[in-house]
Amino acid sequence: MEFTFTPENLNRINEVISHYPEKRPAVMGVLYIAQEQNGWISYEVMKEVAYVLDMKEEEILGIVSFYTMYHEKPVGKFHLQVCTNVSCMLRGGYKIYDHVKEKLGIENGGVTEDKLFSLEEVECMGSCGTAPMIAVNEDYFENLNIQQIDQIIESLKNK
Repeated sequence: MEFTFTPENLNRINEVISHYPEKRPAVMGVLYIAQEQNGWISYEVMKEVAYVLDMKEEEILGIVSFYTMYHEKPVGKFHLQVCTNVSCMLRGGYKIYDHVKEKLGIENGGVTEDKLFSLEEVECMGSCGTAPMIAVNEDYFENLNIQQIDQIIESLKNK
């Protein structure tokens, strides 16, 4: 499947690029726009981003595969990222992660049958002082316990 940016997103990309003396530093913002449009970063999306920014496809792949905010395969409407790095681990991150896996019936990288939820175990998300935490799409939930996780998941089912 070929991917091309919509005219509206090309305008957004040009706005992002305008903030830098050259195109390359705009890569993070452009990838975010691409993911927003496509839902995830496929090979075709990487090719188009590379073309738009005059970069090599391998450079784009390196960025996409390094940062957890970019998805290399389709995710659910609500993408849950559970931190299990040191601070979160010490404060129950694995307990929360295991609970979410069981509650949703999916493994790491999985998507529920209804495409509502996906799950990813991640390293540090920069919330060490308020561990344990999860991110749901762009929203952080911190200082969590199992009951709060259940409330979050139930509230998302109704959206």
